[in-house]
Amino acid sequence: MSAQNEGKRRTAPQVRAQKGGDKIVSLTAYSAALAPLVDPLVDFILVGDSLGMVEHGMDSTLGVTLDMMIAHGKAVVGSTAEALIVVDMPFGSYEASPEAAFRAAARVMAQTGCGAVKLEGGAHMAPTVAFLAARGIPVMAHVGLTPQAVNALGGFRSQGHDAAARDKILGDAVAVAEAGAFAVVIEGVVEPLAEEITRTVAIPTIGIGASAACDGQILVLNDMLGLTARVPRFVKRYGAIGEAVSEAVKAYAQEVRGRTFPAEAHVYKPRG
Repeated sequence: MSAQNEGKRRTAPQVRAQKGGDKIVSLTAYSAALAPLVDPLVDFILVGDSLGMVEHGMDSTLGVTLDMMIAHGKAVVGSTAEALIVVDMPFGSYEASPEAAFRAAARVMAQTGCGAVKLEGGAHMAPTVAFLAARGIPVMAHVGLTPQAVNALGGFRSQGHDAAARDKILGDAVAVAEAGAFAVVIEGVVEPLAEEITRTVAIPTIGIGASAACDGQILVLNDMLGLTARVPRFVKRYGAIGEAVSEAVKAYAQEVRGRTFPAEAHVYKPRG
């Protein structure tokens, strides 16, 4: 784990400074129940719009609203103290213009207290990245498999399999880096491309389904804990929390139906 700041929350410039140094560790988190468990162990927590799928049962991230992101972001910021908190900008909140993106991002930062926002897109979003960065909003970029563009991409498919696609994704990463992003997520791309991007750009690369050569890694917390039934091939399960929850609920149900819960220790007796 990278060194923390003696109880002080990490910042985007500090994460940016880890390029080529200590590996950057990150996970998603969406609630005040789980975020504090992640907080002291990672460099940044992403309040991802993946919450639409893993917390709200949506088929994609497209239905996530700005209000949803703010509510979850506020819960995560309020329950943590060490990690940088990055909040995703949801679909439709930033694409129309740099000015619209600034209004939405400023609202997210003001109402959640987060330290940065993340937005998807490459060269076409570079002017927006530059506009936000120039106005004091740290931006994490996201290239490769961009879930908000799932319909245009034809599904959740790995990217960069031919020369044209590789050139475009590399160009996207270079563009957002030069525009002022402090880091870039590389999702679902072939490994040699992720390695090339990491060598090429001056900002940290955060891999998810990319390469161990990236400057850091991120996974969806629910996926790696075993709380979701189906996960992408790039996910490694580090726990079986879903099974533990099922067993606990099963035991509870059996005791309720068997009239053994609540027992004497779990009820109140009159005083005197």
